[in-house]
Amino acid sequence: MTKPIALKASGGAGSSAPAEDKKSLQKAKLKLFDSTKAGGTDRGEIPFQFNPKEVTIQKSAKWERKPAKKAKSAGSVEFNGAEPCKLTVEMFFDASGNQDNSVVTAVEKLFSCCVPTEESRGKDKPTPPLVMLQWGKIASFPAFVTSVNVKYTLFSSEGVPIRAVCSVAMEEMPNEPWRQNPTSGGQSVRRSHRMIDGDTLASLAYAEYGDPGMWRTIARYNGIDDPMRLPSGSVVVFPGAEELV
Repeated sequence: MTKPIALKASGGAGSSAPAEDKKSLQKAKLKLFDSTKAGGTDRGEIPFQFNPKEVTIQKSAKWERKPAKKAKSAGSVEFNGAEPCKLTVEMFFDASGNQDNSVVTAVEKLFSCCVPTEESRGKDKPTPPLVMLQWGKIASFPAFVTSVNVKYTLFSSEGVPIRAVCSVAMEEMPNEPWRQNPTSGGQSVRRSHRMIDGDTLASLAYAEYGDPGMWRTIARYNGIDDPMRLPSGSVVVFPGAEELV
């Protein structure tokens, strides 16, 4: 009688996952970019050493309650718009095996998301880089980092932090700085989308306007000559209703 083979769960010490599982494993990362120029400028990434166990996203609406005219009435409420999305994620870094300064380097890069970039310093409006959480083909909204809380939990014999837990909070950037309304000089209310793998102009047109045939309008508005060769990370701006042709 053939003896059954015991399988070990992947991820534990000494275990080995099948080749196809290793190949399909997608690591999360924070993509950094400078949005002071149209399309943004890639500023690298901060990879997750271990994928997050959870991601917290908050979305809230603003309602104003008006006082009641009659004593027994509860009054009325009026919708005053939606608040930007807020996202919180935990990042864990561990260099206990290598005993190097890779944890410190990762933490310093996270902190850099809270201070103006070198290129923007000295300008009218210095700005930190924007970030985007990307996990495989899934990407979050463009956001700015509001806080980075770091707890060092292990140190080398020389006092170098070799293990850290970082809580990163970010908030949606509704209108990216380069999109200016040419008539008013204020920020435009045009929507935008950062391309990820699998996106097409037709699919974006259907999601935005309900008509995949509007891809030509989007391409013309963004000056796209070859809609079949849009690299991942490219930003597409959707024309407003008054600009549709």
